[in-house]
Amino acid sequence: MRPIHKLLPALALLAAPAAAHANEDEQLWTTASATVKLSDRWRFSQEVVARFSDDRDGLYEVEMNSLIGYRIGGKVTVWAGYTHDPNYNGGDFAVMEHRGRQQVTFDNIVKVGPGQLSARLRLEERWREGIDGTAWRLRPYVKYVLPFREGGKTALLLSHESFIDLNTTNFQRVQGEERMRNLIAITTPIAKNVNAEIGYLHQHGFRPDADDSNDHVASFSLGFSF
Repeated sequence: MRPIHKLLPALALLAAPAAAHANEDEQLWTTASATVKLSDRWRFSQEVVARFSDDRDGLYEVEMNSLIGYRIGGKVTVWAGYTHDPNYNGGDFAVMEHRGRQQVTFDNIVKVGPGQLSARLRLEERWREGIDGTAWRLRPYVKYVLPFREGGKTALLLSHESFIDLNTTNFQRVQGEERMRNLIAITTPIAKNVNAEIGYLHQHGFRPDADDSNDHVASFSLGFSF
């Protein structure tokens, strides 16, 4: 097997900024999630994400996702649920966003070298209180997990996600790809049924009538499974 340290320079390109001339922001994202096995096929997932920004003077979003999943195959699960997403300016409440969310996940579908590839396709319908219109968005996602040693649980994680706006509204103004997220992280179990992930996420925003945006994000998450 090729040594991990020789692979890292190429793999790190996933997290490289997509454009040299763009508005820059430094952010912190913290995530806590729990997945509960209700039966052989049914799952419940709850996730809370808090996002903080230098440019926005602190807290700007708390995203709460509730999903019910049904496993239709050994590696395929379909999910549906709701996202409660209050937005803030410098910690002060600004606007409430509600989302319907449907997705299908494909877990460890392909072995690539010593690692495993997973994928997800997510569809969202977005509404904002006091603003007319329903915004439709597609979010394809792919993840590669590369253990540091064969059979080990600690691994390098690489992922890419694109946000593709399917229509425009007063609050969703880009037709087509609106942003992408590239993550490089270390994932490891820290206790029974508890997994930690720490890494760097680069979010690039496409803005046709202005300079693109680059968010440099320190990402920390804890995942619980029951």
